[in-house]
Amino acid sequence: MRTLNKVQLIGRLGKDPEVQKFEGDSMVVRFPLATNESYKDRNGNLVETTDWHNVVAWRGLAKIAENFLKKGSSIYLEGKIKSRSYDDKDGNKRYVTEIVADNLIMLDKKEDPSDGIKTNAGVAPSKTNIPNSIPSVSDDDNDLPF
Repeated sequence: MRTLNKVQLIGRLGKDPEVQKFEGDSMVVRFPLATNESYKDRNGNLVETTDWHNVVAWRGLAKIAENFLKKGSSIYLEGKIKSRSYDDKDGNKRYVTEIVADNLIMLDKKEDPSDGIKTNAGVAPSKTNIPNSIPSVSDDDNDLPF
C-alpha cells in the first residue's frame, strides 16, 4: 500500500525568516506561517481561528525565502509534514512538527517602479527552472491541433 505526505497551505509569515548557513552553499530558513479559518458559531457570531505552522526550507528555496520573504508576506506553500524530537538544554525531551517546504509561490503584489502597475511577486520553485519569458503564440499559427 502506498502512502502520501503532502501539505498545501496559503498563509502569511509571522516573522522574518531565520537563516542558518552551513559549510559550502548549504542553508536552511525557518519561519512561522499563519493560516486563518472563519465560521459562524451556533449563535450566529463570526469566529475566526488562526493556526500556526513551523516551516523549514532548504538550499535554493531557502535562498529565495531569505531574499524575498518578510514578516507579513503572503505565500502558497507545498511541502510535507515532519516530526522530530530533541533534548533541550535542561535534558527534557521536546517534540516538534514542521512543514518541510518543497515549493512556494509568493502571492503579494509588487509595484513596478517604471509603470506603477502591480504584478505578482513571483514563483519560487525548488526543483525546476522556469524560463524568464514564455514564448508567445500568434493568431497566424495555422498548425495548431484545434
